[in-house]
Amino acid sequence: MSLELIGLGKLLRVMYADRADQVRLLREDIRNTIRRESGLRRNQKGGDFYVPLWADVKGHVRGELELRERAGERIDAHGGRRRLYPLLVEGFLSWWEERRRLRNEPFLVIEESIRARFESTGLGVVKVENTLSISVGDDGRRIIYPYFPERPPLSEEAARLGCGSCPGRS
Repeated sequence: MSLELIGLGKLLRVMYADRADQVRLLREDIRNTIRRESGLRRNQKGGDFYVPLWADVKGHVRGELELRERAGERIDAHGGRRRLYPLLVEGFLSWWEERRRLRNEPFLVIEESIRARFESTGLGVVKVENTLSISVGDDGRRIIYPYFPERPPLSEEAARLGCGSCPGRS
């Protein structure tokens, strides 16, 4: 997590973590950076936890798979997902289904993923990647950015900060 180039999710996580978690996250990242620069590989215990989930969420929204079923397969393949995956899946589906029910308008998944990098004075470059873009009725594009960590929870302030950093938003 170089502070010269940092992903929006990591930035929000570090900014809103309590002091002890900030120190832990930074130390963990420093250790991983040192390992990577030394040519050593990180201890691989199943790969990235959230990447497969986000890929499955996007597949569900596109109508390619059923998220609860796919999450069950992911959990069966890796028992370490047994506790958090169902919570994340149910949280997303609850939000997604409620939003669609309230709008009751057709939506279109935009295959082009929004990517952006922007420079923040005194911070470096913040990158936004791997988004899900949808168009809802005549209301325009909605860009969904994944934030999965339990700690810290994404506060309204953090969500506004994250949303304000999206391309096309002020």
